Amino acid sequence: MFDSILVPVDGSEHAKQAVDVACHLLKKEGLSKVYLLHVPEVLGYKTTMVWGLGVVNPESTLAEREQAGETLLEKASVFATQAGAPQVERLLVSGDPARVILDVAKANSVDAIVMGSRGLSDLGSVMIGSVSHKVSHAAKCSVITVRN
Repeated sequence: MFDSILVPVDGSEHAKQAVDVACHLLKKEGLSKVYLLHVPEVLGYKTTMVWGLGVVNPESTLAEREQAGETLLEKASVFATQAGAPQVERLLVSGDPARVILDVAKANSVDAIVMGSRGLSDLGSVMIGSVSHKVSHAAKCSVITVRN
């Protein structure tokens, strides 16, 4: 089992499953921690998020995406706590999702990254490669991808 796990959350069902898996992989004693990370992205289409959140419009401003991200992190944090995570830390960081995930993992010396195999921005990833693929090839720690 792991002492610290980073879980990128984008509001997709795959990300929700990743949070659940990560919480089951954490050591339950000591100072085990889940880091929940959200990277606000501009999507080219409307999409509905899980955890009771509404639709994110492609025309939304960065401030609106960050607000939605804070709400998403709050809901994911409650979910992680209920799933057994002893400690949860929420992080909201802008930038290229794969690069941000790798940088946050390194900065926090996490033991593993658990992420969904697909996310909300998956339509674009067909052309440029998925975030989970990029992270799994470049990470210095274990990477576990979760399928829905």
